[in-house]
Amino acid sequence: METLHNELHERAMSDARWLQIQQDLNQSSGADYSVTCGNIQPIDSLPVELSGEEVDAFRGRYIRRLTAVLIHHIPAFWKVALSVFSGKFAKSSQVSSESNLNASGNKAEEKVGEGKYSIHSLDEVAGMIRNTISVYEIKVHNTFNDLEDSNILRSYMRDAIEEISKACQAFEAKESAPPVAVMVLRTLQAEITKIYIGRLCSWMQGSTDGISKDETWIPVSILERNKSPYTISYLPLAFRSIMKSSMDQISLMIHSLRSEATKSEDMYAQLLEIQESVRLSFLNRFLDFAGHLEHIASELAQNKSNKESQHLQNGYSSDPCTESLSDIPGSVVDPHQRLLIVISNIGYCKDELSSELYNKYKDIWLQSREKDQEGTDIQDLVMSFSGLEEKVLEQYTFAKANLIRTAATTFLLDSGVQWGAAPAVKGVRDVAVELLHTLVAVHAEVFAGAKPLLDKTLGILVEGLIDTFLSLFDENQSNNLKSLDANGFCQLMLELDYFETILNPYFTHDARESLKNLQGVLLEKATVSVAEAVENPGHHRRPTRGSEDALADERQQGMTVSPDDLIALAQQYSSELLQAELERTRINTACFVESLPLDSVPESAKVAYGFRGSMDPSGRNYPAMDSPSRNYRNAQPTGSPSFARHRRR
Repeated sequence: METLHNELHERAMSDARWLQIQQDLNQSSGADYSVTCGNIQPIDSLPVELSGEEVDAFRGRYIRRLTAVLIHHIPAFWKVALSVFSGKFAKSSQVSSESNLNASGNKAEEKVGEGKYSIHSLDEVAGMIRNTISVYEIKVHNTFNDLEDSNILRSYMRDAIEEISKACQAFEAKESAPPVAVMVLRTLQAEITKIYIGRLCSWMQGSTDGISKDETWIPVSILERNKSPYTISYLPLAFRSIMKSSMDQISLMIHSLRSEATKSEDMYAQLLEIQESVRLSFLNRFLDFAGHLEHIASELAQNKSNKESQHLQNGYSSDPCTESLSDIPGSVVDPHQRLLIVISNIGYCKDELSSELYNKYKDIWLQSREKDQEGTDIQDLVMSFSGLEEKVLEQYTFAKANLIRTAATTFLLDSGVQWGAAPAVKGVRDVAVELLHTLVAVHAEVFAGAKPLLDKTLGILVEGLIDTFLSLFDENQSNNLKSLDANGFCQLMLELDYFETILNPYFTHDARESLKNLQGVLLEKATVSVAEAVENPGHHRRPTRGSEDALADERQQGMTVSPDDLIALAQQYSSELLQAELERTRINTACFVESLPLDSVPESAKVAYGFRGSMDPSGRNYPAMDSPSRNYRNAQPTGSPSFARHRRR
């Protein structure tokens, strides 16, 4: 075998020298050949530049030659040994004469006495074969470990294991090798397979770490993501390719080990150990990838916080050029949209990729686990990605909530309306539509970037909007919202009805409870303010005509205005104006209706947006005045009727 190795080395050096000679001849065709050959460098000093793949090919050939030597010589040698020690060759000696036997015996005794020959037992011969296989084992181990990880997906390592398997099969034939030789080769095969699987698992980890640093932020096409609703980047697909490439190889190795594990308890124990290590590696790669996605989201949040001084309007940067972090054409630049890509990548792994790959490769380790434990792994993965999804979505909604708070502040405090002396109610103000535009921008972003999370995202932001109204009202009760007259109350109630009708599908239970509380706070403030105006008319501006007509009877009688009167007045304005305002602004808010099932759209919105069959049977277009938010008075510690009560005529 050493001779074979030297011959391979000499052949490579000879080829390199011949190549050098050809190059020298081409460069100086008129030179003296004898001089040229005399100036050739020594073989060992010639530069031989081989790529890693070519070197691995030589190593694979070396293992194949070593195996061929074993298969060619060991079975034949062992059969001869068995024949000798079983006495099969003695039959021919019986034909010879007794004298020849005696002569042969005398010569044998003489030769033995001279020390030229010795007699070995069959165990000693088996030991010789065992020593030969030990040399083979060492050389295969060393050569296999020298194979480069960069070529791990090529056939060199797999072919080496296949060569060992061929030797095992050859030795398992009848009278081909001692049992100890077969056992050693099977152990070698298991060890090399275990090393190969371990290197595949390490390659999975390293490759996952590598691709996570090369996010291009280019959304893949719907065909590339197999019609998935998640707008993902190429990152999850690259991760999927890595996992499949390595797990396919591991699956083949496990399959080959299973056929041999039944022959030995030690092999079976090793198989169970390998299966469990593969399972843990598979799950850990998903967790590693989730960690990389979390790191990417954290970097986006950090970069965004460093640029908070830039003015943002409706979710888009006022200077897109300053936000450009990548020069790749087609890449997403806006940090909020990049967050949505991260969220989509997480959702894709949670809902599709984890279950797809787990179900494909779970047969690798199922034998080492109980059947009732089969679903726990995928559940753990889903829970991990769900928690990460919540965390990153919170970053996105927090960023958008800041924009919504700015728009809500403008709507409530900076619109130029003095709520203690508000003008007559003529419809929904433009500032209310502008506030809704902030949510329209969010809807467009999420619909394009993370559609499965659209309802959840808008639900969070709508709830945050109502809570923001409550917070602003509480913070400004001593200044801007110190007083709220009947017109101001009706104006705000109309616009709250407007918001609720359009955003109704995204109202969560908590959002509706917050809306009831907000309406109750407005009613209480308006009741107190109007009562003070009646008691001290000289200290307040005369209200405009809208509320003056509605409350003429109460003022003439010198009576305080009850909450029921304010409720009835607000209800009247909603009945008269809400439908027209929905129709007037339907282009601005059409996205909220077009992306929803028809049965989840409020009746008033159906009428405004032209849905057929949405009118009341009587033919009267009646706004959705019976929604749960109309019962906001139930949350107030007063004894007056609920908001659903009609105004007394």
